[in-house]
Amino acid sequence: MMLKKPNKLRSWNSKSNRINNPYPRFGFFIFITALLLTACGGQVARNPANPFIVPSLVPQSSPVIVETPTGTVIENTAVPDCTDDLVFIDDVTIPDGTTFGPGAQIDKSWLVSNAGTCNWGNGYTLRLSAGPNMGASAEHALVPARSGSETEIGITFTAPTAPGDYLSKWQAFNPAGEPFGEEFFIDITVDLSLAPPPSPTTGES
Repeated sequence: MMLKKPNKLRSWNSKSNRINNPYPRFGFFIFITALLLTACGGQVARNPANPFIVPSLVPQSSPVIVETPTGTVIENTAVPDCTDDLVFIDDVTIPDGTTFGPGAQIDKSWLVSNAGTCNWGNGYTLRLSAGPNMGASAEHALVPARSGSETEIGITFTAPTAPGDYLSKWQAFNPAGEPFGEEFFIDITVDLSLAPPPSPTTGES
C-alpha cells in the first residue's frame, strides 16, 4: 500500500496566509474596543464629571405700592448704587414776595421732580435747612415719588406777628440722613396794616 505524502506546499501556504493576513485579528480588536468605549460612554453619560448647570435668573425687585387711608405709599425698594436727586420746577402757590398780615395761615406748595434713580419712600424726609420755620414742623415725611416723576410738596405756615421779610429754606434727605437735590424756599413779607381787626369785646353791643 502506497502512502501519500502530505502536501507541504499547501500547509505552508495556509500558514503564510494566516501570517500575512492580520485583518481577522484586527477586526476582532476593533470590535472589543468599540464595546469598551460604549460601556465607558454610557457610564460618563450617567455620571458626568462636570455637569452643566443652567443658571437661574435673579428676579428683579419692583416697588411695592401699598394703599393706605391717607394715600398711596411706595415702599422703599432701593436699587443698588441708585442716586438721589431733586430738582425744583415751580412755585404752585404763594409767589415769592407775597405779603401777608401777621398770624395769617399760608398754604405753600412747590412742584419738584425726582431726578434721581431712587424711589422716594419710607425714610425720606424734608427738613428745614435755613430761616424760620414759621409755625411749621422742622421735619416732614417727603412725598412718595417714583424715579423720573413730578410731585407737589406742601407745607402749612403761619405768618409771624412781627413785620418784615421772611425766607424759609427746605432740603430733602434720604434714609441715610444725607441731603440731596436743590433747596427750595418760601419768601414772604409781613405787613401790620394787613392785620385783621380785633374781635369785639364780650358785652359790647
